[in-house]
Amino acid sequence: MAKLLEVNNLHTRFKVRNGYLHAVNGVSFSLDKGEMLGVVGESGCGKSVSMMSLIRLLPPAAQITEGEVLLDGEDITHASVSRVNAIRGSKVGMIFQDPMTSLNPFMKIGDQLIEGIVYHKKITKADALQQAAKYLKMVGISNAEHRLNEYPHQLSGGMRQRVMIAMALLNEPSLVIADEPTTALDVTIQAQIVELVKSLREKLNMSIIWITHDLSLLAGMVDRIMVMYGGYVVEEAVLDDIYKSPLHPYTIGLLKSIPSLKTEAGSRLPSIPGAPPNLFSQPTGCPFAPRCTYRVDRCQSEVPALTAVPGETGERPHRVACWVDMRGKGVKQ
Repeated sequence: MAKLLEVNNLHTRFKVRNGYLHAVNGVSFSLDKGEMLGVVGESGCGKSVSMMSLIRLLPPAAQITEGEVLLDGEDITHASVSRVNAIRGSKVGMIFQDPMTSLNPFMKIGDQLIEGIVYHKKITKADALQQAAKYLKMVGISNAEHRLNEYPHQLSGGMRQRVMIAMALLNEPSLVIADEPTTALDVTIQAQIVELVKSLREKLNMSIIWITHDLSLLAGMVDRIMVMYGGYVVEEAVLDDIYKSPLHPYTIGLLKSIPSLKTEAGSRLPSIPGAPPNLFSQPTGCPFAPRCTYRVDRCQSEVPALTAVPGETGERPHRVACWVDMRGKGVKQ
């Protein structure tokens, strides 16, 4: 399958008062056309900053210090500001986490929806509003023409998120980045949004990167999962391999913490001990080593490379960054 996106050795840091905060440390991955990738990890692991770095949607304090981002074969890492502005919204769409803070409360829904399409496609406002109404209907909003004249506070949380999805799709991008788009929603609306995105992906044949801290949410939705910790990719594999045969202790800990129907009432879920790493200094060993029950001496002194091993399903290689062979519980040579 043709590659849409290739990311090689991406590093992003933030300038702070006492030095630098190393948010992304050598992230590398690829995405096929029409594929859906789930990026998972706890808060502060670098998943959102990594994906925002792809289109340089970063605050002034952030710096991309190293790496390469290829979109449809074009290196956009050092592209001009005007070129990146042309890519955002047209080739790459963005669904943000909280629609209430992403939408302008003083602007009508229609005016906010058409900004991007008027900028990129240079069409009239009337044609843009007609296109916006079409996409509102596509994402399941009834009486779309009337909704275009309403303000964000007049819509429910689920409807506001549907507006954000319509906004991301209006220019028919080849890639959509969804940054925890269901976090602020209740479970019923969350399920509706997930089903909506899945159906739109099939209908429009677009690639999607779905960022989340909830590993269970990705089941049955994505093709592959990439697990991040401390600014590093620690594991990446197809969905079935991650759930059936996780190879990194952090991934194993995340899966164990998910409640199941077999969980006895009143019992405590397993938790990962310790705290996330201090990102003000780059680790000399595995970033997860201080919290890992399987660590060996080598984990403290050497950062493990993301290495491909045969996957259980055989569909794609299973990549993991760990000095311990979790299948055999032995130390790698």
